[in-house]
Amino acid sequence: MEDPAVVNPEQPDYPQHWEADILLRDGGTARIRPITPADAGRLVEFYEQVSDQSKYFRFFAPYPRLSDKDVRRFTHHDFVNRVGLAVVVRDHFIATVRYDRIDAEGRPSETGTDAEVAFLVQDAHQGRGVASALLEHIAAVAQERGIRRFQAEVLPENRKMVKVFTDAGYTQHRSFADGVVHLEFDLEQTDRSLAVMRAREHRAEARSVQRLLTPRSVAVIGVSRTPQTVGRAILRDLLGGAPADRPVYAVNRNAEPGTELDGVPVHRSILDIPGPVDLAVIAVPESAVPAAVAECGAHGVQGLVVVTAGYAETGPEGRDRQRALVRQARAAGMRVIGPNAFGLINTDPQSPLNASLAPRLPGRGGFGIFCQSGAIGVALLEAAHKRGLGVSSFASVGNRSDVSGNDFLQYWAEDEATQVVLLYLESFGNPRKFTRIARRLAAVKPVVVVKGARHTGSLPPGHAVPATATGLHDATVDALFEQAGVTRVATITELYDTGELLAQQPLPPGDRVAVVGNSDSLGLLTYDALLSAGLRPCVPVDLTTAATGENFRIALDVALADPAVDAVIAVAIPPIGTSAHAFMGGRLTGEDDPAMGTDDPEIAAALLDAGRRARELGKPLLLTHLALTDLPARLRPGGIPAYAAPERAVHALTHAVHYAQWRRRTAAAEETARVPELDRIDEPGARRLVEAALSTRAAVAARTQPGGARLVLPEAEAMELLARYGIDVSPVRPAPDEESAARAAGTLGYPVALKATAPHLRHRPDLGSVRLDLTDEAGLRRAHRELDALLGGAAQAELVVQRMAPRGVDTVIAATVDPAVGAILSFGLAGAPAELLGDTAHRLVPATDQDVAGLIREVRAAPLLFGWRGAEAVDTGALEELLLRVSQLVDDVPEIASVDLEPVVVAPHGLAILGARVRVAPLPVRSDLGPRAMSTL
Repeated sequence: MEDPAVVNPEQPDYPQHWEADILLRDGGTARIRPITPADAGRLVEFYEQVSDQSKYFRFFAPYPRLSDKDVRRFTHHDFVNRVGLAVVVRDHFIATVRYDRIDAEGRPSETGTDAEVAFLVQDAHQGRGVASALLEHIAAVAQERGIRRFQAEVLPENRKMVKVFTDAGYTQHRSFADGVVHLEFDLEQTDRSLAVMRAREHRAEARSVQRLLTPRSVAVIGVSRTPQTVGRAILRDLLGGAPADRPVYAVNRNAEPGTELDGVPVHRSILDIPGPVDLAVIAVPESAVPAAVAECGAHGVQGLVVVTAGYAETGPEGRDRQRALVRQARAAGMRVIGPNAFGLINTDPQSPLNASLAPRLPGRGGFGIFCQSGAIGVALLEAAHKRGLGVSSFASVGNRSDVSGNDFLQYWAEDEATQVVLLYLESFGNPRKFTRIARRLAAVKPVVVVKGARHTGSLPPGHAVPATATGLHDATVDALFEQAGVTRVATITELYDTGELLAQQPLPPGDRVAVVGNSDSLGLLTYDALLSAGLRPCVPVDLTTAATGENFRIALDVALADPAVDAVIAVAIPPIGTSAHAFMGGRLTGEDDPAMGTDDPEIAAALLDAGRRARELGKPLLLTHLALTDLPARLRPGGIPAYAAPERAVHALTHAVHYAQWRRRTAAAEETARVPELDRIDEPGARRLVEAALSTRAAVAARTQPGGARLVLPEAEAMELLARYGIDVSPVRPAPDEESAARAAGTLGYPVALKATAPHLRHRPDLGSVRLDLTDEAGLRRAHRELDALLGGAAQAELVVQRMAPRGVDTVIAATVDPAVGAILSFGLAGAPAELLGDTAHRLVPATDQDVAGLIREVRAAPLLFGWRGAEAVDTGALEELLLRVSQLVDDVPEIASVDLEPVVVAPHGLAILGARVRVAPLPVRSDLGPRAMSTL
């Protein structure tokens, strides 16, 4: 463990926030932190283990040892103009980096914006991505201290370090003089540097999971003589699936010498095991875990599965213990599954692993499964077994303190054995990162999710999530999934129904569905379900209950060959003439008769033939049936999913259709989607307005209020800000009395509207708070007197006059910044559709032209925009442009916390914005744009 005096030094200017856990290229962990005077001994020890060649590359001359002056120089920093960082593993330095601020002439400076930077990595740790991670962190530190450019001098033969700089993706200038390569590079993030950083993150996280799933040796710590204990059960499970060449060890601190359990010698400590241990499963009481972790670190263990409970799920003290556990493990280079975990499973025949509480290893297959609940993990494995579905790998991570679903998504993106990813999630640790990774994965492999706590938004005890992610609205989660191409389902049954279809059948090329079978009634139920799901079914083909296998074969062939059909659902019931005993499997009339089946083998053969034909044509074939209990098993070898209810089949197919559409749309968008260049955009002017608003006394006071520093801009300031982005709000004039109302109308021009704007009356025409189409002064004065009497006074109602907008469809546009996800653009029709029915669509910002076109068409009330029942269609082009302007505004100026435009009246030609509200807040921290670092929750 690290010396607490070093990790938390006394010096007041020590930048604690620069400390970070990092994941290296090979999947190991390390810690980056500032170097302090207390590190003198560590620095000397580190330097002694660096080769003479590496020392020469660092100092351009033989430099066998550090002098006392050198040690002082490299350990004493002001953390502004001179900064040193170290990479630490097991309390030993393995790499260092230092920058020194310089002026334009290359001399030490306290005001320059350039700095010289130099690295030194122990030879044993070169090639692990240490220098690349250090470069990201020292660059972030330098930018924080006002440095904009790094300079470095490297010997030409030091090709590894030259590659570190050139591969980083920063804007560079390179020269060669006096036998030295001189590099200069700007520290501002570029698209390429961000892509490089994320590619490295992907490789490191995928590799760390691979190391956990494919250990060369495993130890179980906490194996008891009692067979029913957790540790003993895990030992048996490991032995049941372990390859002959993988050692499995047992550890019990109280074991007598020579003790064996289940044929395995029991050691008193992992330190007594003669060989290396890659993975340790810890099943000891919570109080004994720290000692076990310390011994694992000392023995060089790479990963831990902690099944022990008693951590964050028990309350604040348990959360502190959980954080200490993670810090302790990472400091020793280990990753953690858990605590309170169910375990890990890998079905790879070359390296099978059952480090879990599951009594048996699942069959091999294409499903990668991740969940955050042990009970759900059991249900998922049992459901897979009953359906005869195989698993590639499985993880149930409990409190998810370290290894998360994002890590497994990175791994499954590379794992050829995984065809479909199934997730049960109850919370998000990093929603932005999930969206980014899931989108990349879903482009090649389906990702199907059940999200718990859909309506309550409650956070299960023990889950490590940032405060910003604890209250994600379900609409936000839906938008996140939609944009990432993730298929969301409601139940575990639907999870497997959908996953099985996606794994075993081609993606449907469209939404036109043929229904073929021997039951008119079941066919009609299927047809109705397809219509309700928004698909386009053909008229069902009824083969009658007397249909034979040959009848099925011919009809399915015709349906599959039809170019107007994209998918086929076969419907089947037992043929007429089947005895009651066979029809009900004997349940009504006595014991089952093995000679009697519950289906026609000829129908099964016809379906299997059709399944082969469907694959050749790239169209999915699935079955819905009643009372044919043997038929699904007959179809399993042919990969034809069978569902015991038409609704289940239709739901699965609908998800497949939507996923296929997303794949095609995303692929096309990469070529055609764009964020258009808009006129009337004044980003600097908008920034100045927001900065001025946030510097006011009201903004400072708002920061002390519950909920943070979100400040509502006064109406005039909000309208000016929106106008900087070409968003023109129809002006209003206050009307506290009749004379003011008349003057306002004279300025704006008739016809006008008179309306209440007090918070309790805003957007409530049902309360009689609006008078429209006032064409003259007399009518306006009369309306003013009526509202004054009805609403308790014009001043209290905050009456205003506004010029009448053209007739059209009232809509609502909003952009809200969710700290965990980012800005979300929303659209709906004003009034009951959005407020009562929740008919609102969402997209993540920045939105493209295709995003906003889809947004306005996604709401269920969208036909009102396109000429419903003979009405004139409204100007959706103007509406899409407005959505793009709002999207660009909140993307360009992240201090804007929300924009609400209501109502936006969209007319056949143009639109009018009748109300606007803008809130601003200090710039939120974007953890996803900084250097790579592991979560410390």
